[in-house]
Amino acid sequence: MSQQETVAPELSPKKKVRKEIGEKVAGALADYKQELGEKTLATHVRQFSKLISRDLLKISKKREKTAKKERTKKVRKSAKPASKQKAAAKQ
Repeated sequence: MSQQETVAPELSPKKKVRKEIGEKVAGALADYKQELGEKTLATHVRQFSKLISRDLLKISKKREKTAKKERTKKVRKSAKPASKQKAAAKQ
């Protein structure tokens, strides 16, 4: 009989970042697990990772937009001197 391998669907970038942050924070706060309780700590870590991942994604999108704007400005600036040279050549 043939066996089928199940492939786990890949997580979206948001979820990957959220999961990584959650693991790091949970590891760092492992000492407080007994004081707060496992469920309470897990809830707070999950909420914290959502907030941080949301802000990180906003910042990365802003950086991408500004990088695109800078690239288009550089292209436009380099195109303008060429048009001025053509106008000077015509005269």
